[in-house]
Amino acid sequence: MILQDPKFSLNPVLTVGQQIAESYRVHTHATKSEANRKALGMLEAVRIRDPERVFSLYPHEVSGGMGQRVMIAMMLIPEPELLIADEPTSALDVTVQAQLLELIDELIQRRRMGLILISHNMNLVASFCDRILVLYGGQVMEMLNAADVSAAQHPYTQGLLACRPLIERPQSELPQLKRDPTWLGVPSEIGVAARDRSL
Repeated sequence: MILQDPKFSLNPVLTVGQQIAESYRVHTHATKSEANRKALGMLEAVRIRDPERVFSLYPHEVSGGMGQRVMIAMMLIPEPELLIADEPTSALDVTVQAQLLELIDELIQRRRMGLILISHNMNLVASFCDRILVLYGGQVMEMLNAADVSAAQHPYTQGLLACRPLIERPQSELPQLKRDPTWLGVPSEIGVAARDRSL
């Protein structure tokens, strides 16, 4: 699983190389030298320049984009069948986001892995996934093929799509996403009370 922000997901007192190697050793019981070699190979696979230097750096010494590449290396080194990416680029600027998403896409295709991409960005999900499940309150509201995302039927999915800023649809203000407690199968008053308690 690739988490949102490497600053909070990587161990600050271990070098990035130690953390990637540890992930490999836990799953394979390899020797330390074997794991270090494999970790260097993974740093190369995620397109980090000068992997030997980066191997010895601590998390605070790497940029956000590099930290996220380190996270990807750490999660892929045990060769999983499924990769779960939870808003993997939310803390990065748009240019770095595109590079990382292309990298993830390339790696999962080359390794023939499954991908679950968790995001509020409907365009992003539609670009990288085959099917979309729209969840609200932990429940599935709608399931559709990524190619059919513009034909969404559920009001929540339609609301998410309407909130996207589009160049061809200039707006002074984006529409506000409306939520309805009845979508979760609970009476309106209970839903409102539950929301009030969570604030």
